[in-house]
Amino acid sequence: MSSSAIAASVPVLRWAAQRARLDDASLTRRFAKWPLWLSGAAQPTLKQLEDFARLTHTAIGYFFLPEPPALPLPVPDFRTLRDAALAQPSSELLDMLYLCQQRQAWYHDHARLHGHPPLSFIGSARTDEPAHAVAQRLREALDLSAAARRQWPSWNEALRQLIARAEGIGILVMTSSVVGSSSHRRLDVGEFRGFALADAHAPLIFLNGSDSKAAQMFTLAHELAHLWLGATGVSDPQAGAVPEQFTERWCNQVAAELLMPMQELHGAYQQGQQIPEQIQRLAREFKVSTLVALRRLYDAGYISEATLWRHYRQEQERLHALRERERDAGGGGDFYRSLGARSSKRFTQALVSSTLEGLTSFSEAFRLLGVKKSATFYQVAQEFGVVA
Repeated sequence: MSSSAIAASVPVLRWAAQRARLDDASLTRRFAKWPLWLSGAAQPTLKQLEDFARLTHTAIGYFFLPEPPALPLPVPDFRTLRDAALAQPSSELLDMLYLCQQRQAWYHDHARLHGHPPLSFIGSARTDEPAHAVAQRLREALDLSAAARRQWPSWNEALRQLIARAEGIGILVMTSSVVGSSSHRRLDVGEFRGFALADAHAPLIFLNGSDSKAAQMFTLAHELAHLWLGATGVSDPQAGAVPEQFTERWCNQVAAELLMPMQELHGAYQQGQQIPEQIQRLAREFKVSTLVALRRLYDAGYISEATLWRHYRQEQERLHALRERERDAGGGGDFYRSLGARSSKRFTQALVSSTLEGLTSFSEAFRLLGVKKSATFYQVAQEFGVVA
């Protein structure tokens, strides 16, 4: 054994690999003695351990613990877990949550400093209220009329408009498929679809950008319901699913009614049309996913439960294949437009202005925005209209 070998904890090595979703084959290609590390027949050098820590995004001190540390989510967990492995949050989910909490803390102080009043709608709803009544309050606050929704030409535009309206009333909406600006650290839509961080001065919604635009619409509506409740937490909202937790069921009901009001559905329903064609047409008209349309047909009594689940499984498979194709074909897009989506346009403008005014350090602004160069920062200031 080399004199520079480090006695790293085998249980922690296994835990770090599992948490980073790395299998033995890929790790053996990177570290030839990985199987020997696990058996105790060999140990990594300090450099190898540092490389492994960076690869798995694990603090190097953890490898000297006898057992893996407990790293629970820092917020309530509203997900219904289908896979036991998800009970241990990934480093990507944790780091995304930590970053958003830091951004929220900064914006909270910024809002208080500038005398912004608390937002009255945060925590204004209760789960014993009818979902349709709360959905109507959301619709009024967001100025989300049926006529306006029908004029939006695509799901992309519908999502953009809904985000803009949420930001317009003081909500920070951040959407990304990766952690910060790290393109190699993708967020898993199978682990979570979004989360809400309730705060009367800095309410924040995060959407997993790995999901389809139509699915993000439902997640956004679901997380808006969370903010109206004042309920912080991580969610995995699915239109057709029936969550175990009552809060999640209620938020799903509010989201469905917000995006596809029952009264409007009755007017749009076409008797005799085949279900696949019906849900495709309704999804286009209301700018929701076909799963939302399918669930609403069941809620309205137009289809049976058996019919719902038969078509639901078929649609899930179709949408999963479509999402995979979109991910494989997806490009980087415009950096500054992407930055506005990742960091929230409202947050970005406030942070850049504060930095140029000397109230926030450049190092903190760079960290919160995920930029590294001054030239990029000043270009952001121009692109977001902070400076001419």
